[in-house]
Amino acid sequence: MLKDTIAAISTPVGEGGIAIVRVSGEESIPLVGRIFSAGESLISTKTHTVHYGFIVDPVNGDRLEEVLVTVMRSPRSFTMEDVVEIGCHGGIVSVKKVLDLLLETGVRLAEPGEFTKRAFLNGRIDLSQAEAVIDLIRAKTDMAQRMAF
Repeated sequence: MLKDTIAAISTPVGEGGIAIVRVSGEESIPLVGRIFSAGESLISTKTHTVHYGFIVDPVNGDRLEEVLVTVMRSPRSFTMEDVVEIGCHGGIVSVKKVLDLLLETGVRLAEPGEFTKRAFLNGRIDLSQAEAVIDLIRAKTDMAQRMAF
């Protein structure tokens, strides 16, 4: 299970300008590359680079979404694995289409907290930092945010 490539919507679901779908795991770059069209292959891109293009249905070639794809190669990512973040339009339909297409390529839906779990298991963060992630996400005041950070 720890070798699976996982994906999840990393921004709140609903209407918004932008949404992020995060993919992490050994096969994240080639699997996203199957549905990303930009005139260049993601396989050969450098780490920490952003690429403009389209999410395309590999079955019929239809463009489904205009996106920015960020590539972060291991070990320089939150999970210490290869990570790809797909920035798409924030509407529910757009985000769901991107996630569904990833799942069809063989990516597994991440469990809640699984990105943080991988960061902990891969030695990126310690247990207290892993526990603080949810506190940081849920912070409602400046003081709560500072304490979690």
